[in-house]
Amino acid sequence: MRIGELATRTGVSVRALRYYEEQHLLTSERSPSGQRHYPDTAVAHVLAIQCFYAAGLSSKTIRELLPCMHTGVATPAMHARLTSERDRMNAQIADLAKARDHLEALMAAGEGMVDGETRCAPQSA
Repeated sequence: MRIGELATRTGVSVRALRYYEEQHLLTSERSPSGQRHYPDTAVAHVLAIQCFYAAGLSSKTIRELLPCMHTGVATPAMHARLTSERDRMNAQIADLAKARDHLEALMAAGEGMVDGETRCAPQSA
């Protein structure tokens, strides 16, 4: 498929796909006229790259993980890196859950409206 179709199928801009190639995260074959052509497997590959970016991984880290993505086999060093990234994400998830809990507590405390305003903390007399 050509770059425009890959962009449409993944919801990723053509510019981002070119960037992925510059970062050696994605490869394409070139036609005699210079157009990029991707295999059908590129859709899942791009979606995985997007997922890793959304999780906070850098291009460098994603590039290091590509061999595992292609083969399903992780070296001991790669496994340690995957474990480290998973632990970082778990800590981030825990922090987000705490922030959500604080927001929910504020919302519960502000259930009563006074003069059209939500009170988040008891008023001192």
